Amino acid sequence: MSGHSKWSNIKHRKGAQDAKRGKIFTKLLKEVTIAARNGSDPGSNFRLRIAIDKAKSENVPKDTIERAIKKGAGELEGVAFEEGTFEGYGPGGVAVIVEFMTDNRTRTVADVRHIFSKNNGNLGVTGSVSFLFHRKGLISFAEDQDFDAIFEAALEAGAEDVKNEEGAIEVLTAPDDFMEVRDALAAKGLNWETAEVTMVPQTTVTLEGKQAEQMLRLMEKLEDYDDVQNVYANFDIADEDIEQMMG
Repeated sequence: MSGHSKWSNIKHRKGAQDAKRGKIFTKLLKEVTIAARNGSDPGSNFRLRIAIDKAKSENVPKDTIERAIKKGAGELEGVAFEEGTFEGYGPGGVAVIVEFMTDNRTRTVADVRHIFSKNNGNLGVTGSVSFLFHRKGLISFAEDQDFDAIFEAALEAGAEDVKNEEGAIEVLTAPDDFMEVRDALAAKGLNWETAEVTMVPQTTVTLEGKQAEQMLRLMEKLEDYDDVQNVYANFDIADEDIEQMMG
């Protein structure tokens, strides 16, 4: 299972999303606002459609989403956000990519650097780890789902690959094909657990013991920071170690 999928599952089991719903709303609405800069019609703006779908999946109110779209399209006054990416290293040499949106880049750089250094990592330079990842559409199903049905429907819809990984079935697509494949799977009555365009690592670094705990702490601190939108990393932690840490 990719590092990002592993982290998503850990967060789900810890209930972190419910505990921090306010922060999640803020980050989702930032993404809607930024995406709407390229047009307020989700029918022709692929990124906006994904952002809206993601916000709806977290039960962000419809009028709040519409207000964020208007801000991004310039129809309402709002804060001017800048977006970008940081690259760095976590415990054990794990590659980390951080996507951010901020109204003060200088503040964000200093804060993210501090988070890395305080949690056994360090901020790298542009290009230091990005070559280890590919941007892909990723649709994950529980492992008890019908693999053959998912495999057939996904490839018929244009997916690049379908993997029966430990703990999940993963459908991979090119970013531009993500919505079409996702909608085709939904039309077949196949219900996924997560569906997003993400950064998928080409290789993973296996962590255990203290380094595994440090890596999860770094991921939590980065995601908890208001200016950070997404964090991707190429770590893997054995399920038995996760069970022990979560006690």
